[in-house]
Amino acid sequence: MFLSVFDVFKIGVGPSSSHTMGPMTAANRFLDLIASDSWPRPAGAAVTALKASLHGSLAYTGIGHGTGRAVILGLTGEAPDKIDPDRMDAAVAAVEASGTVQPPGHPLYHFQPQTDLVFDKKTPLPGHANGMSFSALDRDGRVLLKTIYYSIGGGFVVTDTELAAMQNNKNAGSSGTRVPYPFASARQMLDMARASGLTIAQMKRANEEAVMTPDELDAGLDRIWDAMNSCIDRGLRYEGILPGGLKVRRRARSIHDKLQEEWRSNRINPLLANDWLSVYAMAVNEENAAGGKVVTAPTNGAAGVMPASIRYYLHFHPDADQEGIRDYLLTAAAIGGIIKHNASISGAEVGCQGEVGSASAMAAAGLAAVMGGSPEQIENAAEIALEHHLGMTCDPVAGLVQVPCIERNALGAVKAVTAASLALKGDGVHFVPLDACIETMRQTGRDMSEKYKETSLGGLAVNVVEC
Repeated sequence: MFLSVFDVFKIGVGPSSSHTMGPMTAANRFLDLIASDSWPRPAGAAVTALKASLHGSLAYTGIGHGTGRAVILGLTGEAPDKIDPDRMDAAVAAVEASGTVQPPGHPLYHFQPQTDLVFDKKTPLPGHANGMSFSALDRDGRVLLKTIYYSIGGGFVVTDTELAAMQNNKNAGSSGTRVPYPFASARQMLDMARASGLTIAQMKRANEEAVMTPDELDAGLDRIWDAMNSCIDRGLRYEGILPGGLKVRRRARSIHDKLQEEWRSNRINPLLANDWLSVYAMAVNEENAAGGKVVTAPTNGAAGVMPASIRYYLHFHPDADQEGIRDYLLTAAAIGGIIKHNASISGAEVGCQGEVGSASAMAAAGLAAVMGGSPEQIENAAEIALEHHLGMTCDPVAGLVQVPCIERNALGAVKAVTAASLALKGDGVHFVPLDACIETMRQTGRDMSEKYKETSLGGLAVNVVEC
């Protein structure tokens, strides 16, 4: 089983990898399909109009997650990793005013968002909670092509046929690349580490170098960290009210200013490490909530946990360096790949245990690795962090990735550091294997009511009065 580090960590825009980045990517894929010769186009028929419908969780919380905007932008040809967040409002307004889109390399298509983009809360699609369909029509309104896509978490998008293949054969979701260490479970990972004498990061590096050069890998890892780090810095720079109507105020900058005052005055603060972790995580998720550029880690809703713990590593460990950051990301990606392969990283599928819980496990593993942990201690760190997120629901107030999501990332980062510390003080032998914890998360998500899986139909989303 091979899932690249660059599939786990993807640069895109907020507020949601599954509800924003995924639908934008799906729209891109549909445009590519229209332009291809891989579908039975009737003789003489021409596509003149487009329609889209959102289902399940995408319909329930799509407005708060910016899903409609993402579809519109995707149908103009914009992609999550290349779009300029400052241009999005103007681009959407232009489509709404003209009732048309003209993506690069395509003719002009009729697409009026008010009527051609439907939030269908009554008709869930069978494959996944995050379902959507795109249709291409001719001038007489006949549907020439219709495709269903599912946004399965972390920005990953599959068609209905691709999802069926993945469910029939879990390995069908990977690239099929032959790699030297094809571990699909934590047990396999530890067995391969013992047999090879390599660290988890070294095995993951060898797998990545089966498809790219060492220089390409290092440049890509550095680009991912630069994007994470820049997101922290942007989040610490801005103040004001987050969009969406809840009137949630950005707090990261003011907290950061207070921490800097304490630092300069040498005042004793026994919670200093936790405070720095929290402010870094909140900075990222405030930026995500504002629609800024973030890195899925493994999702946008959980994007703050790993950047915060890397900054913690740089801040409090004198031997921290760029090579350590690369090893952190490789180790975290190895754990994230196992979780995604055997359970889910989608809040709409398993609740927030699959988002912040997975992020915390990945961060704990990365930290344990760069702090000298053995493969067994690293696996233990991931298990501790994930175990104490089991059962966590996804119940965003007003469907916005703000409450409780922003603070939840801060606590996920704190748990990650605590889990790494606990694991490093042991010898790696522990009672609950990571694989058992991941399976428990999968079962818990399966049993969890749909009200608590990113639909905003239960929990805080119905018990907090919107202001």
